[in-house]
Order: sequence, then structure tokens, then C-alpha cells
Amino acid sequence: MKQGPVTNRRVTVRDLATHTGMSIATVSRALNDQAHVAPETRDLIQRALSELGGPGPRRRSAPARATGAIYLRCPYLLTDYFGLIVSSIAETLDLHGRPVVLNAGESAQHASVLPTLPTRAGIAGAIIVLPPEPGTELVALQSAGFPFVIVDPREEVPRDIAAVSASHFAGARSLTGHLVELGHRRIGLIAGPDNWQASNARRAGHNSALADAGVLPDSALALPGEPTVHFGHFAARQLLALPDRPTALVCFNDKAASGALAAAAELGLRVPDDLSVAGFDDIDLAQATSPRLTTVRQPLQEMGRIAVSLLIRLLERHRLDALHVELATELIVRGSTGPCYAPS
Repeated sequence: MKQGPVTNRRVTVRDLATHTGMSIATVSRALNDQAHVAPETRDLIQRALSELGGPGPRRRSAPARATGAIYLRCPYLLTDYFGLIVSSIAETLDLHGRPVVLNAGESAQHASVLPTLPTRAGIAGAIIVLPPEPGTELVALQSAGFPFVIVDPREEVPRDIAAVSASHFAGARSLTGHLVELGHRRIGLIAGPDNWQASNARRAGHNSALADAGVLPDSALALPGEPTVHFGHFAARQLLALPDRPTALVCFNDKAASGALAAAAELGLRVPDDLSVAGFDDIDLAQATSPRLTTVRQPLQEMGRIAVSLLIRLLERHRLDALHVELATELIVRGSTGPCYAPS
């Protein structure tokens, strides 16, 4: 039931939602001039404002959006992988004359940050790297009309939230395909966490390459876990202790691969003569191991630059047709992979 005029006070977003029968999120997006709101919806909300007779909801001022700082959230240690992304974001924002408020470090994972961003003074928008927050918090932030971009989403996000990532599926497929071409069929997978989007995409790419060779995935050859040197070492020891051990190991990242190399050395296995090992990311570590790692190069710095470009366009209210950008990866073959000499 529609309510009457509320001329004695400011009309709220909730008033408009009740009056029009729309959701609060839709009203908020329309009032903040966000994309993906139909013209007839905007017209209906404007008519509702006139019918209710009071001043409209307060909106984020244009000057704050035009000149405010960018909140950069990366709740991880800024080493290699994350450091490259954060540095490229900061450098690109500086080219646009945008100051940065940095929220980083593992302790930041436990801070409830996202709900406070729309009300923080002087903050125009945000770039969020591998957010640990649940998707509901990201949807709520978007519904509040606050501009932000996600770099490397941990879980799948709605299509109307801007996001940048690498092509995890294609990269993993090319890496396992490389091993298949070398004759490997029993390939161990040291995977990332099961609840990460990148982990699922890379596992799918891995399985796709195996399927092309007529090989069914073997659950006993896949171990998920945190992408660290410690877990890579642990998982490799487990896989290499199997009665029918794998002839190659594909690791979630270069750190896990370096742990796998250490495990192989402890067991007296020569790489790549007795065992091939491959990583993902192509951070500096990949060229510091012995032998140097075959890996998949992610365009980490370009991911940061593209994130800034998307955010600036959101702030300037330009039309964005491609809100999810996936950048190409590249297979880098080095000395840690070689032909499979195991007996068939």
C-alpha cells in the first residue's frame, strides 16, 4: 500500500522503495546514477519523489567522487604476488592524481571494513584484492551505490560487480597439456583451497587437458590446501609416497611448487629426470629454484592497471559493457619439466 506525502521530513530510500514496490537496492542504484537501471525505473522513482513531496535522500556529492581518495584493501602480506598487484594499482592511481588509503596485512582480514566504506569521509571508491569477505557483503556494498572493483575474486561475484582476474582455466589447461605432450599421464595436483574460484577454475582446466588425452581424473592424486611453501612440501610428500606415485606434479602456485621441489630432493628424486614439477604465477621465485620452474605467467601488474581503469570509469559514470575482465595467461617452459621416463 502506497504511503502519503512525508513533507515534514526528508524522503528516504526506504520511503521510495515502499511507495514504488521496488527493492531498496534498485532505488539506491537509480538515485546514485549507476548503470543497469532502466530509464522507466528512474522515471518512476522521480515521480514517487514528487508524490511524496519531501526533499530527496542525501546523495554522495560529486566533488567527493571527483577528488576523493581510493581505498585499497589487500588483507595479505605484500610480498611478491600481492606486492606486484598493489604497487601497480598505487602507481596507476598516482598517474590519475588519486591518493590511496592502504589497508593491508594479514591482521586486516579480521577487520569489518566493507560496510563502513560508503560513509567514510573523503573516500571516493575502492579496489579490493582477493576479498575474504562473503559475497553478500560485496553485494550490499554495491547496492549502497559505492563504486569499487575486485581484483582476483575469491568466490564468484554477480555480473554487475566490476572484477578483474586472469584466465585460470586456460592457464591450467595449457600447463597440464604441456605435461601430457611430454608423455605424463599420472599427474598429481597440489591444488589451492576448495572454496576459491581460482582453485576450481584451475582444477577444471587441469581435468580438461587430461580428458583430451583420454585420462580420467583420479581424486587420490589431488590434494587441496593453502598455497604456501609448507603445504606444497607436505602435499608432495603425500603424493610421492603413493605406491604408484605420479610422474609429474602441478602446483597451485610457484610457492607450493618450490615446496614440492624440496620434497623431491629429500626423497632422492631428480627433477625433471624422475619427476616433473610445475607452478603458477611466474613470480621471481620461479627463476630462483633449481631447476628453474616451468609455470604459468599471470599479468599481475596489468591486472592492477585494468582495475584502476575500470574504477575511474565507474567514478566518472561512463558506460561499462564488460564488467568482468579476464586477462590472458602465458605458459613459461623452463627446466623443471621434462619427458616422462616412467615405465608404462
